[in-house]
Amino acid sequence: MAPVERITLFKIPNEGDLPSLEEQYKILVANAKKDGKPYILTVAAGKCFPDPRNKGFNFSVKTTFASMEDMEYYDKECAAHQALKAYVAPIKEDILTTYFVSAV
Repeated sequence: MAPVERITLFKIPNEGDLPSLEEQYKILVANAKKDGKPYILTVAAGKCFPDPRNKGFNFSVKTTFASMEDMEYYDKECAAHQALKAYVAPIKEDILTTYFVSAV
C-alpha cells in the first residue's frame, strides 16, 4: 500500500505559543517509536504564512506513515503523540485533521 499522508491544521490564538509548538514537534520526532523503532516516515511542521484562505488556522503539519496501521497506532497508542496532544489541548482554539493516500 502507498504511504498515508496526514494533514493537521491548528488554530493557536496566541502567536507566542507557535515556537514552543514547533519544539514539541521536534520532541515528537525524536521520541515517536513503535516496537522500539521510529515509525513515522516524515514530519513537516511550521507556522503558516498569513493568508485569508487559512481561515484562522496558523500552524500546519504534514505527517507521512507507511500504513493505516501506523497512523492508527499514532492516534491511539503512541506515547509521544499523547504528550503532544496534552501540550496542545490548553493552547488551541481548533484543530482540523484529514488523511489520504495520494492518487497522483
